[in-house]
Amino acid sequence: MWWWCSSTKGRSNLERFLLGITPKPPSFSLPQEHGKDEVEYFRLGDLWDCYDELSAYGFGSQVELNNGDTVMQYYVPYLSAIQIHTNKPGLISRNQSEVVESESSECWSDSESEKLLSRSMSNDSSKTWDAVSEDSVSDPDATLLLKDRLGYLDFKHIERDPPYKRVPLTDKIIELAEKYPGLITLRSVDMSPASWMAVAWYPIYHIPACKTEKDLTTGFLTYHTLSSTFQDADNVVEGDQSNNKDQEETEECDEESVVNKRIPLPPFALASYKMQGDLWSKTGFDQDRLNYLQKAADSWLKQLNVEHHDYNFFINSSF
Repeated sequence: MWWWCSSTKGRSNLERFLLGITPKPPSFSLPQEHGKDEVEYFRLGDLWDCYDELSAYGFGSQVELNNGDTVMQYYVPYLSAIQIHTNKPGLISRNQSEVVESESSECWSDSESEKLLSRSMSNDSSKTWDAVSEDSVSDPDATLLLKDRLGYLDFKHIERDPPYKRVPLTDKIIELAEKYPGLITLRSVDMSPASWMAVAWYPIYHIPACKTEKDLTTGFLTYHTLSSTFQDADNVVEGDQSNNKDQEETEECDEESVVNKRIPLPPFALASYKMQGDLWSKTGFDQDRLNYLQKAADSWLKQLNVEHHDYNFFINSSF
């Protein structure tokens, strides 16, 4: 993607954030068949493992302030939305005639990070969130029109709770997977190009403390593909897989082989919240990148006819 590489030396604040939040699950490969190229893929269970530490302790990204100082800004990842379109019906859902649509939970964690998060959200923001949520209506039937081209919509979860009521991403996946185990066992080759997820990154604190920089309250919404179709073989990178034990094999032994590589899943789209200054767009390149990614998010949601609550909240919030 043209926006991924900077034309200037060093990394900007935005680049460091985007590179840092890019998950890199272990890569597996299917054997070549009838002259076809080898297909690299990842397992959803390994993808969620990439968020374990970030969900527990937060993700830290170095930010250079306008006055020349540097702080480490920490964010907590939350599952904002996920849609899984499979190549075959019913790979996740027990009832193959219906889409499995998960509702937002009314329960939330009392972890220290979420207490910090709830204090960072103003009363006005909460009111704005409630207004957006009330106005947003999902239309699951509309996706049936895309079945022939995009596969079978097997699973859908759109988060509706305000941020201070949510649990971090890993906890949410564990909760959803108790009812829908395919969230752990599915592979990227099992999913059509319409499969995607969105992760909301909300700031919790920064070290050292700095109360004067408003852009440190900026939140981000990143979109990532879940399908092998959009993964370029050139993007598969060498990586240390020593800490990732293989799951118990459920597939045929001759169906796949493990390789010591990883598949980066950089965001193909993005939206921002409370971006009030130029901290994240100091260069024209970063400004173009932000514009490109936000337009990509809008286009993606319109193509799939998805009403994404977090996206509506981000773009409609007054800065």
